[in-house]
Amino acid sequence: MLEESFNQVYTKFKLHFYRTVFSRFQNREASLTAVETFCMEVILALKEPTINEFASFVQISSPNAAYKINSLIQKGYVEKIQSPHDRREYHLRPTQKYLDYYNISSSYLKLVMDRVKERFTGEQTQMLDSMLQVVSDELMPEVELKAAPGEEPPR
Repeated sequence: MLEESFNQVYTKFKLHFYRTVFSRFQNREASLTAVETFCMEVILALKEPTINEFASFVQISSPNAAYKINSLIQKGYVEKIQSPHDRREYHLRPTQKYLDYYNISSSYLKLVMDRVKERFTGEQTQMLDSMLQVVSDELMPEVELKAAPGEEPPR
């Protein structure tokens, strides 16, 4: 039952995102391919990775990653930011153009979280938050998230 319930929630988030992305294709607003959309999701989640960090995470070669990144740069969805610590290193940062595009999934997340806060008590909402933190921090060690520059590390 727990697996089914979690899978339903996860699937509904994915399907909402995909439906909205496809509607943008129909309206010719989107200029990202499906693979580029996935690349952007990874770049956003990894919080300003280098090209090598991106390549390593998605398990592709650095030249292949560089090719994909250059396409995203040309389309205006990613910018390379020189590291203040190591001037030879560049980090990938989603542009405002992508963040506006991405808002289609984050706005739905906010809507659902607002509904959670309305439906459940503060104590229940805090318990859900605590449980999700444990799942993320302890039960999903295969994927590590780092903090964005200037942010506190994930709990």
